[in-house]
Amino acid sequence: MEIIIAVFQENIKVAIVQKSPVFLNLSKSVDLALQFVSDASNSGARIVVFPETWLPGYPVWLDYAPNAGIWDHPPAKVLYRLLSDNSIVIGSEYFERLQNAAIQNDCMIVMGAHEKIDRTLYNSIFYFLPDGSFNVHRKLMPTYTERLVWGMGDGSTLPVIDFEGIRVGGLICWEHWMPLARAAMHSQNEFIHIAQWPMVKDLHQIASRNYAFEGQCYVLAAGCTLTKRDMITGLETVISTKKDEAGLDLIASIPESEDSFLLRGGSSIIKPNTDYLVNPLQQKEEIIIRDLDLTVIREGNLFLDTNGHYSRPDVFELKVDTSPKTNVTFEN
Repeated sequence: MEIIIAVFQENIKVAIVQKSPVFLNLSKSVDLALQFVSDASNSGARIVVFPETWLPGYPVWLDYAPNAGIWDHPPAKVLYRLLSDNSIVIGSEYFERLQNAAIQNDCMIVMGAHEKIDRTLYNSIFYFLPDGSFNVHRKLMPTYTERLVWGMGDGSTLPVIDFEGIRVGGLICWEHWMPLARAAMHSQNEFIHIAQWPMVKDLHQIASRNYAFEGQCYVLAAGCTLTKRDMITGLETVISTKKDEAGLDLIASIPESEDSFLLRGGSSIIKPNTDYLVNPLQQKEEIIIRDLDLTVIREGNLFLDTNGHYSRPDVFELKVDTSPKTNVTFEN
């Protein structure tokens, strides 16, 4: 009789990058990302996490600019074009630089990015592994005004990655309020869950802490810091024509001072029992680095395993369609 012994890694050092990108500038933001990854890796981090659409910045104007949703509004069209021009494409130069950074620093990089496929943008999490491979999750449902800029993902990108025996997965923002999305992720046995947000405000902390307990896993809640001045300064680096300056008009219309934090960070690390290992970090740029004790995950399963002894498959069933969805299919 063969006896199989499961081997668990007992701890791992992780990092959350709570720093501003160069807003809407993909090239300069990738330069920053590589520096931050190197800094975190030199401090021993094996997993380095960035917030939602950190490359090249969350479209904050959707939340703050009064005329962001007006039909055919020239400044909104300019910002969308600049965002599209600075979104990452799989296989591009900037994509390969991130792949190489994971290899060179011997770590997993979890990057939130605007991804461009043909002419549509997606809100994506990229997982870059030190063996040169990668995986991706595309946000299933953009929330409210986000539908002005992003398409919807599908069930083909709900990965949980085995990183040196540690199961790592993630969801983006309000996906954490989708019960069936959470169930699909819990079924894949996450040890560490990446919760990406623009910023992790109180409501988002609630969702992240709930996820930690429900999934009996660590949650790395990653949020960004960004001031109105950061937006203006970054945008000025990608403006090349008089027409582009209309994008500055929309940012200038945001009724906040230039020093105001439009994104206030709030990154935290939450233990499976919902306690904070790292309390929410507000309005401050920092790379948060901590060791995770993975043994507590197995202890918590004594009283809760939503995909195991605390499930009722005889009563409830969830089917997940993992096939990619395309608009046109050509057949011979």
